[in-house]
Amino acid sequence: MSPDQGRPIVLLHGFAGSYERTWRQPGVADILGDLGRPLVGIDLLGHGSAAKPHDPAAYAELPALARAEIDGAAPGGSVDAVGFSLGAQTLLRLVAETPGPFGRVVVAGVGDTSFEVRDAEVVARALEGPPDPENQAGRHLRVLADVPGNDLAALAACLRRPHQPLTVELLGSIPNEVTVVVGDQDELAGDAQPLVDALPNARLVTLPRTDHASTPESFAFIDVLLDVLVG
Repeated sequence: MSPDQGRPIVLLHGFAGSYERTWRQPGVADILGDLGRPLVGIDLLGHGSAAKPHDPAAYAELPALARAEIDGAAPGGSVDAVGFSLGAQTLLRLVAETPGPFGRVVVAGVGDTSFEVRDAEVVARALEGPPDPENQAGRHLRVLADVPGNDLAALAACLRRPHQPLTVELLGSIPNEVTVVVGDQDELAGDAQPLVDALPNARLVTLPRTDHASTPESFAFIDVLLDVLVG
């Protein structure tokens, strides 16, 4: 067995998702599990089985909390990692801060909107009150978030967390090979090319006829994962 074949695969879900809903229910975890490699499924704070505080300040160190879980599951070893949406943004920060432990990296559902300073309050309010037909982004996230097991107040707090958008300088410090995957109908991610251009060692894969929410369960996305993680 090569070192790559025994390397754990970390899976980070998107906003309002979880390891169970994003990776297990669509069958992605089962397919990757057939590779015979350990899977490290992380539930980000406020999501899934993780704690769900209602104080935005609790989410300020979201990447550090994810790193602690990864280190606990794969102490002292290298990992390959896959992140979707919020999980992709978190993963890029982790790799930028400490690239050494990461081998192959796939980020999906992420693009130039990650460089923007967004009005989180407008979207957060959409999770707390009646749907607003004028708030398109909030309405979309409300549909994603309003599922059994989610705590809308915790998700609103996550949106309000103190954080900075990704920057060209931050991404430029990442030496790792990164595969960026985005659907051609993914309006939430935006244009992925500027993000790819900021990464020193990246390639872009565009999924046809795929929007943001359907990216993780896309057969084309799974093919990309297998190509990267097995190749």
